[in-house]
Amino acid sequence: MRLIGVMALFLLALAGCAKPPLYTQESYVFGTRVEVSIYGEPEAKARRVTAQVLRDFDEMHHSLHAWEPGTLERMNGIFELSPSQAAIAPGMIPIIRDATRYSEQSQGLFNPAIGNLIRLWGFQSDTFKAKLPDPAKIAELVRANPQMRDIVIDGIMFHSTNPAVRLDLGGYAKGYALDVAARYLRSQGVKNALINIGGNILALGQHGDRPWRVGIQNPRGPGPIATLELRDGEAIGTSGDYQRYFEVGGKRYCHIIDPRTGWPAQGVRAVTVLIPPSDHAGTLSDVASKPIFISGSAGWRAAAQRMGVADVMFIDGQGHVELTGGMKQRLHFETGS
Repeated sequence: MRLIGVMALFLLALAGCAKPPLYTQESYVFGTRVEVSIYGEPEAKARRVTAQVLRDFDEMHHSLHAWEPGTLERMNGIFELSPSQAAIAPGMIPIIRDATRYSEQSQGLFNPAIGNLIRLWGFQSDTFKAKLPDPAKIAELVRANPQMRDIVIDGIMFHSTNPAVRLDLGGYAKGYALDVAARYLRSQGVKNALINIGGNILALGQHGDRPWRVGIQNPRGPGPIATLELRDGEAIGTSGDYQRYFEVGGKRYCHIIDPRTGWPAQGVRAVTVLIPPSDHAGTLSDVASKPIFISGSAGWRAAAQRMGVADVMFIDGQGHVELTGGMKQRLHFETGS
């Protein structure tokens, strides 16, 4: 088994030495590297607000983790006992409703309710084996058809109408955390910052007299395949088959599961989406790339339109790059990529 790091995007090193007052701090949350950079604030303030952002990320990591003890794991235990119900943590209500809305918008291709399939494939683990699941078990879980709409919230109580529901918010949590961090930083008067959670990146303001510049990881090589400048409030995210995957018989099986078949999506190396400023730009940057990836070469443009995403880079299984018009204008491709 060969495991490539989960970073899909990264903040490019600045030419020469960074000039103050750029403050940057790194951590490891959501199973990936996190980096918060703040420009133009006194160091004491930058240190204080960054520490709070990282504490918030750590809290969300434990609350939304799909297989370690926490809020989401407790909810999954209740779902298995359908139609048993329990009191819901108040903070989970908007998350469940938001994820349900995105799932319906994607026509079910973004489906956090398929946690049992993700677990069957071995991806609900920090380490996983190069082993294919039993096809009969895959088919059984697909027939069970767990959907976000199976989750019922009634006041402070919740339950599932389908015991096959098991939530995995791995395709939602990083983007949601970006939006939470951006709101907090703005509330503290921070105007210029870059928040990077494992390649899902959101920009506030700019870096001094120029925009924040980020790179998009080459899915089959070191370094970036392209770069672009992020404007105030924009977010960018990538889904790739090089992040969490294993190989069996020379075939690659990645962690992005097609809910329709129960098997990892094939024929795509990476999808990058650029999201304009909004209160949910970070969340959409995380969510939207998944249904576009799963839709493949024949359907990615229609999937992007359904998700309301105009700027996309799609790289197919042979490495051919396709771009929407807006994305083509924004990207600068690296020489030799």
